[in-house]
Amino acid sequence: MPHDSAPTSEDATRSYYDTADVDAFYDAVWGGEDIHTGIYAQEHEAIADASRRTVERAADKVTDLLAPGSTVLDLGSGYGGPARYLAERFGCRVIALNISEAQNKRHRTTNIERGLDGLVEVVTGSFQDIPYPDHRFDVVWSQEAFCHSGDLTQALSEAVRVLRPEGALVFTDLMAADGTPEEVLHPVVSRLGVDALATPDRYRRTLSGLGLSRIDFDDHSGQLAHHYVRLTEETHTREAELRDLISPGYVDRLLGNLPRWADAARHEQLRWGIFHCRRA
Repeated sequence: MPHDSAPTSEDATRSYYDTADVDAFYDAVWGGEDIHTGIYAQEHEAIADASRRTVERAADKVTDLLAPGSTVLDLGSGYGGPARYLAERFGCRVIALNISEAQNKRHRTTNIERGLDGLVEVVTGSFQDIPYPDHRFDVVWSQEAFCHSGDLTQALSEAVRVLRPEGALVFTDLMAADGTPEEVLHPVVSRLGVDALATPDRYRRTLSGLGLSRIDFDDHSGQLAHHYVRLTEETHTREAELRDLISPGYVDRLLGNLPRWADAARHEQLRWGIFHCRRA
């Protein structure tokens, strides 16, 4: 009798982001635009504003490569906030590759509403097997997506493969601090359907082994605790509203899980920042 194949990390990621509760949470609390960690300028700054600042800081790393006619590949593009920002700011063309069709549907609709569908193309697919030829893109971009990879080396190899010579890879990700045992963070990351997080040193070694140069890491780990405190505050403040949008059980899980991220960050068990490197 045949057996169903075991679920993959791609299945888990797709299931997580296609869930109605998750979709509603990111839309209501994060703003449904830039769903990643923010860089905060003020204590009680809006999460959406801090998240957009992260996009701006990452984009500043590659301004020399972005202009009308240049091409960007956004891996794990979510609802498309960064893709739209890059297209509007630089006039470049962005291919947004993302595994969640629920997110992609909203992404396409928003692009049309903002008149950016001519510059931003949304493609459903996996960054483990990028459907584009070698040396295709000036910039490969990603934010808090590689943490979902079941094979990080393969994902980064694919990202480098499609970069043109002298192109840039710029990304942010949630990482474990070097030396933190996987089991310590398992209760933290389990809500995301993730088993473990890579470390900054693993990223550096892997990127160097793939032939990338000028591997820079702007460490903004100090922002993590603040970010998850803000998420917890917003969820508490809007709890009654969220219980009308999201199943009560998921709200309860959020209120239990989000403080764990803040605690892990305070105990320096997590790392986060902007990686920027170039292909020779």
